[in-house]
Amino acid sequence: MAREFTKKDINIFNKLAPELKGNLISPQGHQYLFILRPVSHRIATSSEDFKHRIERLTDEELEYLVDLALEAKEDIRGLDEEDMYAFIEVIDKRIPDMSSQLKEFLGLF
Repeated sequence: MAREFTKKDINIFNKLAPELKGNLISPQGHQYLFILRPVSHRIATSSEDFKHRIERLTDEELEYLVDLALEAKEDIRGLDEEDMYAFIEVIDKRIPDMSSQLKEFLGLF
């Protein structure tokens, strides 16, 4: 069963993928389970594009995504590898106090 996106989830998803015009349904007809994974796998054209999209988010939105990841409600490991490291790089730069928590959770030291 798909995770029910909150209004905040939808706003973040729309900020990351405005070209989808609010469509949360995958090409297979299922609601996306995560915010970042479809951006990584289907929407961003490169890891650089993914990083630019992530950089659009506020620090509060980034913290929210990290919190979701730490609760296993957002899949950071399921991103394309370069996108995962791009996400971590943005977290390192913008909210370094959460970076070590995220890296520990992911098993990256």
